[in-house]
Amino acid sequence: MKRNLLSVAALLFGTLFLFMGNGLQGILLPVRGNLEGYGTTTLGLLGTSWAGGFVIGCLVAPKIVRRVGHVRAFSGFISIIAIIALVSGIIIDPVWWVVLRAVTGFSTAGTSMIIESWLNERASNESRGAIFSLYIGITLIGVVGGQMMIPLEDVRTPVLFMICGIFYCIAMLPTTLSTAASPQPLKAVRLDLPALYRNSPVSCLGILLVGIANGAYGTLGAVFGAGAGLSDTSIAVMMSATIFAGAVMQLPAGRLSDRIDRRYVLAAMSGIAALAGLLIFLLHPTSPALLIGLVVLYGAVANTLYPIAVAHANDFAASEDFVKVSGGLLLLYGIGTVIGPTLSGPVMSAITPHALFLVTAIAHVLITVYAIIRSRIRAAVPASDRDAYTTIPTGTSAILTPQSMSLADRGAGKPPETGKSPESDDPAVKFG
Repeated sequence: MKRNLLSVAALLFGTLFLFMGNGLQGILLPVRGNLEGYGTTTLGLLGTSWAGGFVIGCLVAPKIVRRVGHVRAFSGFISIIAIIALVSGIIIDPVWWVVLRAVTGFSTAGTSMIIESWLNERASNESRGAIFSLYIGITLIGVVGGQMMIPLEDVRTPVLFMICGIFYCIAMLPTTLSTAASPQPLKAVRLDLPALYRNSPVSCLGILLVGIANGAYGTLGAVFGAGAGLSDTSIAVMMSATIFAGAVMQLPAGRLSDRIDRRYVLAAMSGIAALAGLLIFLLHPTSPALLIGLVVLYGAVANTLYPIAVAHANDFAASEDFVKVSGGLLLLYGIGTVIGPTLSGPVMSAITPHALFLVTAIAHVLITVYAIIRSRIRAAVPASDRDAYTTIPTGTSAILTPQSMSLADRGAGKPPETGKSPESDDPAVKFG
């Protein structure tokens, strides 16, 4: 175990600084853009372009890595991200920011896929779970650490953009200077969305809607905070606290979904998220403590939905299809994160900044209703035959790629005969 962890220590150290840069840049752009007077529609496009670039990166980046190798591709992707961070502090222009944000999303997908495949190859069966959990923890700490840099400097200056660039350059050093052998080429993932829907309709629609809600909040949460009268420090606390609350809540929610029908847990968590969102929209809390408290409650439950939906889809899939399932669900999540900010920006402009949570509430109500309806149509997989729940971060600046499903070792110990539901809509249907 110690040898396996030591072999990836340098890579994990670089990962920490990579996600610190991601977290800082992800909150810095909307905060600075809001001060520059950019409309919420324009700021929403920042999230739309990042998500679009990330999805394209998941499909295209493996070809680049196979052509030039892991180390060169990793250095190249991070160099691009660092350059964009610095240029964004020099060129204060919404059109340039939107275009550059798409390139950042593309490059982030490339770096994440390389890190996850590298960790996967270095991990043994005994250390795989520990390494995956450590990786998840580092991504969360990195994003939160980056966000908490906001109060340390005036966002009107280019200093924080320069700090982003420094973080990215530090992230590049461990793998660039390492003498360890590169991992094997990335595996291509063939996506089949119709088969994925047949495998689990709830997961498909649910993750699309989760992407809409998470993409809207992840991109425009800071803009909402500014519109609600919060200071830069309070905005950073709010955004970071929702990530921590979601991380803490994932384990109890996941364990509960291992014991009862996951769709009931999905419906309950979505219902609470919808209620919290509606309270924020209808009450317009003026107390910063109450407002942040409601947003943290929202984040605590909303951030549990993606991994529960993934686990539900894997309950009905054969273990060898887990990476394929993850790839398809990631694509749907990415489409949702493109729709969310694009839709929420104009809604916030037309109504109030608090209308951000009207959009998320509608998405979560739809998840609740559909999950309950499907629970009446299709029987759940027995608890003893389900895939084990795995924690998965889904923040705008910290989302895993299909490569992570191999690292997470989904399906370890799962009986081979559970590749299909005992009482599915079509007993002959099997994913793939």
